[in-house]
Amino acid sequence: MVVEEPNSGENVEKTDSGTAVTEPTKIFTIEILHMIKDAQQQHGLRHGDYQRYRGYCTRRIRRLRKALKYPQGDKRHFKRRDVTLAHLSGKKADERFIHIPLISAERAWAYAMQLKQEANTELRKRFHLINKLRRACFYALQLQELCNTDVFDARTKLECEAYVAWMHGTLHFELQLWDSAGEHLKRAQVVYENLAKALPEDDQELYRAKVNEFTPNLRYCAYNISGGASGGKIDEILELRAQGVLENLDVLVSQTKTESSEGLQTIDWRGRKVTVRPEKVRLFLLSTQELDKSLAKTAKLDAKIELIERILMDCKDAIQAVRDEIKQDPKLRSLTTGQTVSGVQYLLAYLSYIRHSRTLQRNLCLVDQAKLNFDDPNQQQQQQTTQSDGKRVRPQDLARLYEIILQNVTEMQQITGMEEDAQYQSEVANLAVTFKAFRCYYIALTLIDMKKWKEAVALYERASNYANESLKGKACAEFELQAELKKMVSTIDGSKFSAHAYSVLEDDNSEDAGGVSTKSQKTTKPLYERLSQYKEDQSLHTRAPNVFKLTPDMEPIPCKPLFFDLAMNYVELPSLEDKLESPGKKGASITGFVKGFLGWGGGGNK
Repeated sequence: MVVEEPNSGENVEKTDSGTAVTEPTKIFTIEILHMIKDAQQQHGLRHGDYQRYRGYCTRRIRRLRKALKYPQGDKRHFKRRDVTLAHLSGKKADERFIHIPLISAERAWAYAMQLKQEANTELRKRFHLINKLRRACFYALQLQELCNTDVFDARTKLECEAYVAWMHGTLHFELQLWDSAGEHLKRAQVVYENLAKALPEDDQELYRAKVNEFTPNLRYCAYNISGGASGGKIDEILELRAQGVLENLDVLVSQTKTESSEGLQTIDWRGRKVTVRPEKVRLFLLSTQELDKSLAKTAKLDAKIELIERILMDCKDAIQAVRDEIKQDPKLRSLTTGQTVSGVQYLLAYLSYIRHSRTLQRNLCLVDQAKLNFDDPNQQQQQQTTQSDGKRVRPQDLARLYEIILQNVTEMQQITGMEEDAQYQSEVANLAVTFKAFRCYYIALTLIDMKKWKEAVALYERASNYANESLKGKACAEFELQAELKKMVSTIDGSKFSAHAYSVLEDDNSEDAGGVSTKSQKTTKPLYERLSQYKEDQSLHTRAPNVFKLTPDMEPIPCKPLFFDLAMNYVELPSLEDKLESPGKKGASITGFVKGFLGWGGGGNK
């Protein structure tokens, strides 16, 4: 905030002596949008937490009144005290007084946005929401009354005017007063845009972001003023829904389509008319009619994919509504072979077909998106001008996408109630053959990258056969792929001969191992193992040539035999008792000699 003190516009006061004392008037500059955006980003609105931001505003007002010594009564009694011009002029002028009505308006607006989030489940809170927005407009008018005085500069007056217009536009938008809401929002848009042009480039982005924030609301007001669905701008509502402008936009879309849905009582699909009774199905069928127009206007593939995915979500709800109706009637729960399909079951089959066909359309958009970053070796000259920045796509990635598409086509063949329709089955089968041709083509490109030439030639031939078979059959009117098939057939005619030539060269090189080959070949064998063969190995010219493997490979060798002497246990050794003289026998012989010599020892008794 800037305080300027110009020489003009002086306040004159008289002293006790009667002399006149001049005092310069303070002129304030308040960047309203910058101040409230900083507060919102720092106190909860970065995550959509309006309750936290409301609490911050309450505490901020209390701190301001306490610091400025301007409370509203005391602890027992409340006395309302609004900010007046006297607080912003004179000796004690303080710019913080203008913050009180501004923060009060922000607090009421934050409370209203909190109630808007809760009003989805509790409808009575919408009345409270309107009252809080009225309170926010009341404080905004107080702010404008103070800012239109001479104590504020031109920038503050413009910002205040835009802020008040935006606040009133928000109130009238919730009250569904489209004329006045559009008028106020348009006024805020013009003021913010002109203010941005007058400021430096660094400050312009904030005001442009604010304009982009409420531009969808302005478009919705213009749509309702023009007459709704009868005005022919129903595709704008679908685009607003993609942006997530309003939480209850689904209800508003349903209201705008009510008149058109009354005329959509029956559908005609494949020569049979079926009555449409569920309201969700009627609204969904109206959305599908407008989807093709929106896709034609959209040039970016990402936007097309997003639109199709949103329609698929609505299709899921419509199918569930029809299934709930079938569950209520026990006769419709089972369908035997050969039985005529009832109207409700035929409607379910039609919705299932829409779901699968739209899913197929989305997958084809994914394929087109992937081809932008794919380098086809067979079409290098044509792709030099169509390449885009991004991650490079491999041929196996495209093959995987076509595999998913084939699964989707298989589900289309298995739709309940369409098994006996020979024409439908023929068209879907021809569509499956078409995508098989594309899948085989990209698998062949994958094999070429792997230098598997023979397999690539076989898949080229298979892809060509599938493509010719599809061109002879009856094409599906919804998916025009004939031109792309013919282009692929012409590409295959030249590519398969090139791959066949490479396969022949590979066979010649493998048979003539001792011959001289001018083509550089990669090998994992070191040079000392292939001294009798000549091959150009570029790795020999590098810093790490593959000449000799310093760490030799381990070779199996016989282990040292282990001998176990098992025969020792069975050998009978000779007795050595006669060679040994035991100590007991030696003592007995000496005693007998003594007894015999002396005559006593038992020998005389004999």
